[in-house]
Amino acid sequence: MVVEVTGFLDLDSLGVSSSLAISWDDCCVLHPPCLNASPQVFVFGTVTEWLHFYNKGLYCCLWIVNGLLQSTGWPCVVAVMGNWFGKAGRGVVFGLWSACASVGNILGACLASSVLQYGYEYAFLVTAAVQFAGGIIIFFGLLVSPEEIGLPGIEAEENFEEDSHRPLINDAENEDEYEPNYSIQEGSTIAQVKAISFYQACCLPGVIPYSLAYACLKLVNYSFFFWLPFYLSNNFGWKEAEADKLSIWYDVGGIIGGTLQGFISDVLQKRAPVLALSLLLAVGSLVGYSRSPNDKSINALLMAVTGFFIGGPSNMISSAISADLGRQELIQGSSEALATVTGIVDGTGSIGAAVGQYLVSLIQDNLGWIWVFYFFILMTSCTILFISPLIVRETCYLMQRRQAHILSE
Repeated sequence: MVVEVTGFLDLDSLGVSSSLAISWDDCCVLHPPCLNASPQVFVFGTVTEWLHFYNKGLYCCLWIVNGLLQSTGWPCVVAVMGNWFGKAGRGVVFGLWSACASVGNILGACLASSVLQYGYEYAFLVTAAVQFAGGIIIFFGLLVSPEEIGLPGIEAEENFEEDSHRPLINDAENEDEYEPNYSIQEGSTIAQVKAISFYQACCLPGVIPYSLAYACLKLVNYSFFFWLPFYLSNNFGWKEAEADKLSIWYDVGGIIGGTLQGFISDVLQKRAPVLALSLLLAVGSLVGYSRSPNDKSINALLMAVTGFFIGGPSNMISSAISADLGRQELIQGSSEALATVTGIVDGTGSIGAAVGQYLVSLIQDNLGWIWVFYFFILMTSCTILFISPLIVRETCYLMQRRQAHILSE
């Protein structure tokens, strides 16, 4: 119930996080989730237990506020990363960087399991303390863009790279007439395009297909995150602490998958075909994992493979692809657009994930775990379906480029 309320709240946070990212500095939007959400976590899990005060209404209110605060975080960190890294190499950089979420899951599972013997309230206490410390570090240490320390922005760098590949003087030009596009003017900054609206961001090419695809994929990814320890404990009879530690292998697979698939997409200069292949293999990995034997080593291996093919594409869509969508030529120069687009993609994914948690519990109670995996296969297939036009177009482009390369040799 709480997860569902938080997820539906992300529908409102689509606009909230986008508006905050446009109106305020990204750093100013980033530390409220860390500093202000940590007391919410502390009160939710620790104070209520210490006082022995249990109230569903209070839990829902605290988690709603927590959802609002944290919904602004991811769009802004993607926007900050987008300010520092251009399109060249973005896949591998963002693929590796987006592993921070999986690393957080791993560290969180280890921290929680290490103090769980003293009571679950201490798991919330440790989490809140780490989150608050992170907010302090962001407040004092984060540099939002290269311009803050006198370096040119990525738009200027990309323009300079384009100019460097052009002949300085050709037969039709005079040396006096040539003026490079790249220049740095003292005491001025690069002109910013007017911030785009929520509706304009939705109308950008690729935003809606990837948002709907991410809603299905994040449903599967977050279902593994929330339900995997319970599944291992309930289905195989393993201890909760052992199940928590074993579930880490899913995140390990996601880290490797996001980085490697991002690298391949950089080489191909296209993202959709890489996603398509990974998601097709994800269907097979889900079938295999649903039939995993009661053996921890085999289960961990199948879990890592599943994380590779599901967590990897999820990391790519939420980071590198969102950055690509937010820095299209149609909105070149609008740094605010990146946070807006990321907010739309991530928020839509959160709605799908929230609805999915309710459906997973419903299916598991009435039909059993095998039908939960059938549901995951269906959602993974829907992910492919939503981006199928992009897959076809980009695959055709790659084939034409290869044919042109062969003919030119």
